[in-house]
Amino acid sequence: MPNAEMPSGALVLLILRVLRSGTFHGYAIAQRIHCLSSEVLKVEEGALYPALQKLLLQGWATSEWGISETNRKVRFYRLTPAGREQLESQLADYERVHGAIQSVLRTA
Repeated sequence: MPNAEMPSGALVLLILRVLRSGTFHGYAIAQRIHCLSSEVLKVEEGALYPALQKLLLQGWATSEWGISETNRKVRFYRLTPAGREQLESQLADYERVHGAIQSVLRTA
């Protein structure tokens, strides 16, 4: 089955949620999203790294260089307190919109 296209705006939310559970490098974040979505969502490098840069610029994540499990120099990302607040805000918005869409689909 082909990979589904990522809904607009969802990538930042998914990255924030993955980072809530720990510190990961970029490739590990993409793999975690892919695995947790039952291999439906695939995060391309061209979308992942600009989204991570946005998180850093907004102060929602920090990063530090380290060595990966494959002995490569990589950047590890960690959620900040502001990132946790942003995640909660985006989750609330998502739930509100999701509920509204479900309501239309059930009753239209």
